[in-house]
Amino acid sequence: MDTLDDFQVYQFSHAGYTYPVYRKGQGPGVVVIHEVPGVTPEVANFARRVEQAGFTVFMPSLFGTPGKDFSMAYAGQQLALSCVRREFAVMAANKASPVTEFLRGLCRAVHEELDGPVGAIGMCLTGNFALTLAVDPWMMAPVLSQPSLPLGSTPALRRAMHVSPADLAEVRRRVDEEGLKVLGLRFTGDSLCTGARFRSLSDALGDGFEAIEINSGLGNGQRISPTAHSVVTLDLVDRAGHPTRQALDRVIGFFRERLHAA
Repeated sequence: MDTLDDFQVYQFSHAGYTYPVYRKGQGPGVVVIHEVPGVTPEVANFARRVEQAGFTVFMPSLFGTPGKDFSMAYAGQQLALSCVRREFAVMAANKASPVTEFLRGLCRAVHEELDGPVGAIGMCLTGNFALTLAVDPWMMAPVLSQPSLPLGSTPALRRAMHVSPADLAEVRRRVDEEGLKVLGLRFTGDSLCTGARFRSLSDALGDGFEAIEINSGLGNGQRISPTAHSVVTLDLVDRAGHPTRQALDRVIGFFRERLHAA
């Protein structure tokens, strides 16, 4: 159990939702949106790495028990609960989950308080959310880590991006006219975040989408498990030169490029 005692915590309300937000650091704002099953110690440690790199981290707790250790049973329980909560539309191919309105409000509040651009990273079930957040002009560094929605096994669902056509068109406009960039991370063997989804993102955003795809196929030289999923948290190998550490370093570098420069 991670006590999260080094974070400040406050309640934030927007669009009819209220969630606790864990805050830490100084510098440009980065919203860290946790994966299933919640703010685990690994997610909290990722947030600390971002803070140590010179950012103010804002980490909302959308489900689960903040600080609780990961387990498969815990993850399965929280995934099942998310599937029936109105905030999450886990099967939606062409619209975002309602909770993204709360997150947009949080990002706007961060922008207004810190008077600068904002970054965000979503992971797994929340991975696609950062794409919807990129419709707002203050969002300058959206990161999609193993974006896994919509859930489902049909070809259409596996390539869908969990974003409305109008929002996707606005993100593409920002790419073309404002130089917006979107960063995506995945393992090649990930059945939840497929290569088809990354091809859709590349087709939709062109050069505005930077994809990092880590080889997790059988016989890969780094002995990465074929079931690897969480690039910067559970499946991170924090060793210089390892592909997951390189991906983590690129995320930090992306935030620096897009936020400190602005």
